[in-house]
Amino acid sequence: MLTEYKTVAGYGEDYIVIERSRFIGYAQRVTTEEEAVAFIAMIKKKHWDATHNCSAFVIGENDQIQRSSDDGEPSGTAGKPILECIKKNGVKDTAVVVTRYFGGIKLGAGGLVRAYTAGTVTALKAAKIVIHTLHQTISVSVDYTWWGKVENELRVGEYRVSGTDFTDKVTAHVLIPEGEQDAFVARFTDLTNGQAQISLGEKEYVEVPVEAVGDEQGEA
Repeated sequence: MLTEYKTVAGYGEDYIVIERSRFIGYAQRVTTEEEAVAFIAMIKKKHWDATHNCSAFVIGENDQIQRSSDDGEPSGTAGKPILECIKKNGVKDTAVVVTRYFGGIKLGAGGLVRAYTAGTVTALKAAKIVIHTLHQTISVSVDYTWWGKVENELRVGEYRVSGTDFTDKVTAHVLIPEGEQDAFVARFTDLTNGQAQISLGEKEYVEVPVEAVGDEQGEA
């Protein structure tokens, strides 16, 4: 599993106008090629009267699934710029469609590349990019006499507690960033004089927002 990766938070849409042509950018998180194809088909159905519905998607831990479509625009001027913009922003499991309504002014090959790149940036900003950081669930179980000390340390250390069980003992389930597990176990073993029962659970990704979205050069 990757220690961290970027993707979109969910669905997003927005538009820009370039030389009277309207470019509407759509982005969606997808985890399979079937989901991506269905999303693109939905946008194409919604904008059946558009001049073009160009698209691209990147799926997989190693970006192993990549597809793009110019949808009638000159070869390499739409689908590829969309795909490259997604990749240069390091975004995975993401599909983007940029719909164009022609405004009467031809943009030329370079203009089209810049326009579809800008449409992709617009879509990614609308969908909001997030970082998924791999965390390990660690359960810390102590007698009630130790709970005040453990609870205080969890609060002061600003640990991410996903839940707490109160039974014959108190068990806190804590999400720890990958690579920091040993230090956490050592800290709470020392804190409780070895009285805590500590066990490792499942690994999962924690989502954190990212403010900036880069252009075609990957610049923020």
